Amino acid sequence: MQIHNHYFYDSEKCEFVPIEYNLYQQIAYNLSIWILTGITLAGIGLMVLSIYIGTPSELALKSENEALIQQLEVTQEKLLDLDQTLATISERDNAIYRSIMGLETLEEEESLLGVGGSNQYQNFEVYSENAASILEWTSSKLDEIERRINVQDVSLEEVKEKYNSHKEALSHIPAIKPGNGILLSGFGMREHPILGYVRPHDGLDFRADIGSPVYATGDGTIKLAKRYGNFGKTVIIDHGFGYETLYAHLSDYEDGIKVGTKVKRGQVIAKSGNSGLTEGPHIHYEVHLNGQAVDPLLYLFADISPEEYIMFKEIAETSQKSF
Repeated sequence: MQIHNHYFYDSEKCEFVPIEYNLYQQIAYNLSIWILTGITLAGIGLMVLSIYIGTPSELALKSENEALIQQLEVTQEKLLDLDQTLATISERDNAIYRSIMGLETLEEEESLLGVGGSNQYQNFEVYSENAASILEWTSSKLDEIERRINVQDVSLEEVKEKYNSHKEALSHIPAIKPGNGILLSGFGMREHPILGYVRPHDGLDFRADIGSPVYATGDGTIKLAKRYGNFGKTVIIDHGFGYETLYAHLSDYEDGIKVGTKVKRGQVIAKSGNSGLTEGPHIHYEVHLNGQAVDPLLYLFADISPEEYIMFKEIAETSQKSF
C-alpha cells in the first residue's frame, strides 16, 4: 500500500513541497494499517459473538447449567423411587403394625399436610422456565417426603411404645416366613394345579425342596400334626389371641412335635415335602384370625425388608395358580 503524499510549505520557495518516504517508512506504515484493521475486525467479531452466541464464560456457564439440569432430572427419578418406597412403608405401617397393635390407622392426607401461606418456591422464578419447574418440583417433593418421614417417625414411636407393653402377646403373632424359599403363589382366587379349576387359595406357597426346614412363625401350641385331607402331612399351631397357622404338604415332623407341644417362633417343627394334592414340593402356609383366613403376606413383617415385601406383593398379584 502506497503512502499518500504529504506536503509541507517551503517559505523560501513559497510553495508546497511533497514529503518523500523511504522503504522502511513504507513498510512500517503498511504494518500499522493491517494491525489496526485486524484489531478493529476482531473487536467487531467478538461483539457479534457475544450478542448472538455468548462469551466463552457464558458458554461454559450454559454447559454447566445443562449438566446440572440433567442431574436434577436424575434426582427426580430417585425421589420418585424413594416416594414409592415410603408409600409402601406407610401401607405396611397401617395394614400391619398399627392394626396389630390396635392403633388407629393414619390417613394419607395426614402425612401429606403442607405448609400454608405464600408460594415458598417463588425464588426459583428468576431461572429459566425449565430449571425453575424442576427446582420447584424437587423442593416440593423433598418437603413432602420430609413431612411423611416425620409422620412415620411419630407412628414408629407409638408402635414401639405399644409393643413394649404387649411383648408377650406379640411373640405369639405369626410374624416370619415358614421357610427360606421365595414366594410362588399368593392369597386369593387361584387355579388349582391338579383339579384344574379356580378356587379360593387361603394361604401362600413358598418354594422348598423336600426336607427343607419348616419354622413356627410365632409362639404357640401344636393343635394338629397328622395327614389332613388334600393338604397331606400338616401341622396346625394355636397361637392364642385368635391366631392359628397351618403348614401343609410336609414330608416329616420334627421329633417331639405332637398335639399339645409348646413351640417358639423360629423353631423347626417339620420338613417340607410333596404330600397331599400338589404339583410339586413346596410349603403351603395359612394364617387364620378368629376362624377366618387372612392374607399371610401382611404378617411377614419380622424378617423381610420393604424391598422384599414389594417383590412378594408383585409375585402374589401376578401369580394365577397355586402349587
